[in-house]
Amino acid sequence: MDSSQQSPKMRWKRENFINKIEKEVENDAEVVAEKTGMQPWMVLSLFAVVLLVIIGLLGFCIWRFFAKKRGKKDTTKKDIDEQGLVEGEEEIDINEEDQTKPPEKEYLGKLQYELKYDFNTQTLSVTVCQAMELPAMDMGGVSDPYVKIFLMPETKGIKKFETKVHRKTLNPFFNETFQFKNLPYADTFDKTLMFTIFDYDRFSKHDRIGEIKIPLSMVDLAQTINEWKDVEGNKDDEQYLGDICFSLRYVPTSGKLTIGILECKKLKKMDITGASDPYVKIKLLDSKGKRIGKKKKTTVKMANLNPYYNESFVFVVEENTLNKVNLEVTVLDYDMLGGSDPIGKVVLGKNRKKLEKKHWVEMIENPRRPIIHWHVLKDPEPGDDEDDDDKKKKDGKKDGKKDGKKDDKKDATKDIKEEIK
Repeated sequence: MDSSQQSPKMRWKRENFINKIEKEVENDAEVVAEKTGMQPWMVLSLFAVVLLVIIGLLGFCIWRFFAKKRGKKDTTKKDIDEQGLVEGEEEIDINEEDQTKPPEKEYLGKLQYELKYDFNTQTLSVTVCQAMELPAMDMGGVSDPYVKIFLMPETKGIKKFETKVHRKTLNPFFNETFQFKNLPYADTFDKTLMFTIFDYDRFSKHDRIGEIKIPLSMVDLAQTINEWKDVEGNKDDEQYLGDICFSLRYVPTSGKLTIGILECKKLKKMDITGASDPYVKIKLLDSKGKRIGKKKKTTVKMANLNPYYNESFVFVVEENTLNKVNLEVTVLDYDMLGGSDPIGKVVLGKNRKKLEKKHWVEMIENPRRPIIHWHVLKDPEPGDDEDDDDKKKKDGKKDGKKDGKKDDKKDATKDIKEEIK
């Protein structure tokens, strides 16, 4: 038979089957309704509710069955994830250890040098070969480097040397040899050879790029040494307070000592804003440290770490006292509310050392001629921010308070005696 002939019969059978079920359900509902006294539609609705409950229970049981299987799979996944987390934590710990390591030093380039020692002539020959990858110190992205070579600690008779300046390069080729003569081999054990690299600046103080220290006690001078070393920063830069440039001029006939405050450079930051309000105070001191005459002050340059002044001041000093007096130059940070904070100072005189003495002696030996030098500011002593007049005022106030208290006590005792009488 064809499928077209079978389909109507199948439909007829299905419809008869459904009709039979509906009749049976209606008959059952009528029987229950007669026995219970309920209406047929109410019985049908109860049958529907019971059927829905049974279907719901079956569905819940099936869901719980499959949920257990999923739970087992999830636990296996969690175990794998936990292992991954543990491995990740170990990696994190390793990374944290890397972070706790001190930060890498700033790379300042490297220098090649050569050392030779002649035991017969007691001469140490030092050759500055070349430098590479030096940092750019000028605005154009270049530097004008040169190298100073000397031995530490310093001793009389041993010279200091420096190479020629190489313009606008970060990879200078020096190839210059210097000789430290009359240096016994036994004296080399406590010496340190210093290479200090500077950036030349025509109009201001030369900028230090870095340095290399070579303790000669750690070097085998019996052999020729040729090696590269990384340039290191100077640890003293952490206590660096800044530089000041000024001129000194003395005229013997009139006894006039003129100091010209030109500029300061890279001053220490004193304010919360990361700046300073600097001014310069100049005092002439006698051999006992007492001030001679009036102090001089420049104008205040607000929020400036590289102030330019170009201001001059005159002191009258007799020629026969030049070897006994000192000139104190102090840079201070101006504060409108409280006292000024000292940044650093320089003291010049015949009794000073190094550049502070050299500048003063050059002034005396070259009368009527201004002598200009840059000076590195040194730590100010406690009380440098207070002037002598301010100290006297404070002392006067203290004395006045004490005297006032004494007078009050005397008056009080007099009043008590009169009352007793």
